[in-house]
Amino acid sequence: MFQTFTVTARPEQGPPRLAALRGVLSAQGLDGFVIPRADAHQGEYVAARDDRLAWLTGFTGSAGFCVVLEGVAGVFIDGRYRTQVKAQVDLAHFTPVPWPEERLAGWLKAQLPQGGRVGFDPWLMSVAQIDEAREALAGTRIDLVAVDRNPVDAVWTDQPAPPMAPARVHPMEFAGEAHADKIARLAEGLRADGTTAAAITLPDSICWLLNIRGSDVPKNPVMHGFAILHADARVDLFVAAEKLGDLCDHLGSSVRVHDPADFAAHLEDLSGPVLLDRDTCPVAVRDRVAEARLGRDPCALPKARKNRVEIAGMAEAHLRDAVAMIDLLAWLDDQAPGSLTETQVVTRLEEARRRDNALQDISFDTIAGTGPNGAIMHYRVTEDTDARLEDGHLLVLDSGGQYLDGTTDITRTVAIGDVGPEEKAAYTRVLQGMIGMSRLRWPKGLAGRDIEMAGRMPLWLAHQDFDHGLGHGVGAYLSVHEGPQRLSRISHVPLEPGMILSNEPGYYREGAFGIRIENLVVVTRADVPEGGDAHREMLCWQTLTFVPLDRRLIVTDMLAPAERDWLDAYHREVREKVGPRLGKAARAWLDAATAAI
Repeated sequence: MFQTFTVTARPEQGPPRLAALRGVLSAQGLDGFVIPRADAHQGEYVAARDDRLAWLTGFTGSAGFCVVLEGVAGVFIDGRYRTQVKAQVDLAHFTPVPWPEERLAGWLKAQLPQGGRVGFDPWLMSVAQIDEAREALAGTRIDLVAVDRNPVDAVWTDQPAPPMAPARVHPMEFAGEAHADKIARLAEGLRADGTTAAAITLPDSICWLLNIRGSDVPKNPVMHGFAILHADARVDLFVAAEKLGDLCDHLGSSVRVHDPADFAAHLEDLSGPVLLDRDTCPVAVRDRVAEARLGRDPCALPKARKNRVEIAGMAEAHLRDAVAMIDLLAWLDDQAPGSLTETQVVTRLEEARRRDNALQDISFDTIAGTGPNGAIMHYRVTEDTDARLEDGHLLVLDSGGQYLDGTTDITRTVAIGDVGPEEKAAYTRVLQGMIGMSRLRWPKGLAGRDIEMAGRMPLWLAHQDFDHGLGHGVGAYLSVHEGPQRLSRISHVPLEPGMILSNEPGYYREGAFGIRIENLVVVTRADVPEGGDAHREMLCWQTLTFVPLDRRLIVTDMLAPAERDWLDAYHREVREKVGPRLGKAARAWLDAATAAI
């Protein structure tokens, strides 16, 4: 198993920690405090030191926040975690709040009708979050107050030290563009917009820009730090010197390295318009900039639009990753129902991936949920929950690897023994949604919100749905969740060639079973079909993931002819691309698993 550095808390640990925190808030004259799952760099994933939400509440999901008031502590979670949160927090002391249906401001109005002072750490909350909440609270007597020292840190006596893992060069053979050229290209954009500098806080943006990788966050090859990109193509990098080692030669003279403690002072010295990303810039950064111009991180879209080398690397990483997945699926088919536990599946899959010398880590904690555990969308097996794969169960297996040439993320739902007709029908609808999105063509300029319904339609027709986005962006040996592009009804970012996303519809029945199927796909320009015309430029998907889908779960009569054709063609491509890389036994299993419908 790979070593992890995450904070875990048992439900019974929450109440005494909550009581201690309330004591500090009372002493500071605060009526409440907001604890997000965030750090000063505003990435999705946090180091153990910054996982305050998990330490206080026990909730380990990748998104959410807690608001502690005198008489209530609300844990705000989205649809992915509404089953998980009930198992992880003490429900007598923490109250799950459906978010974003329930917003911070609306909840505070209901809980504090007489008003009050609610604190927040300005390094842990984005400009967008605070501006939205303050606007909604206008006219009330509720004040959102920035605090100098986080009160959670005052009661977290054994808080881990900041991560200090060494950074390393991400070579041109994988990056496809020199970092000096990236800096020059983005600086030219700043000049064209009349902007003198941009403050960058996202770790994956800094790593992409400078062609470096780090190990400060588990399973994400990023380095914590801050950067200021100047319009004259200089970069001020604020990072602990011990992380860089001998990287100064790689960075070159245009990148000046400073202590992270100096970041705030440099912000205050900037003149002219300074570009800040409204969605990811901490409030503390804006408060120190004399002339802030709110927009988007200048690295966000260039990073999302993968170049030719990055796409080729991602494609190759997926083919090697497919070998590990197929070895696991072939082995799993040889095991009798009831003979394995979820942990054994996780261990076996991670061992299979580790045979690849290019693997640096898994890309997230492997999800292997069988039976009712499969209905927990981001389930992570523990000693207490480790379940056996029983006859009639479904197994949701969501996993991925961080390779030097790419990041993978794949989900397959597998039948254990004889599965019932209701599960098969639901699986087939999920498959139809995945096929529908895979086959889609759409006019250039549309965003994820405009097309994501294609992956939901078969479920909607059966009055079914799922409470997560249809897809997220994926980095190239970077974060497995990468913005700004998404397949989501709230995503306004137009999809562009080179963007890589997941295509992962699902269906979950709490207490019974879960289903999810996920391939990674890259946006590409669609060829004009024979006999057609080029009335409008169209985009389509190129599939990166090549692993069989469980034919035992497919109700073939539910599939339209075009869907059957797509499935047979996909399985044929799996055989052609991955088959030659397999051993004899796995190849025999693959040939059977990909037979025509």
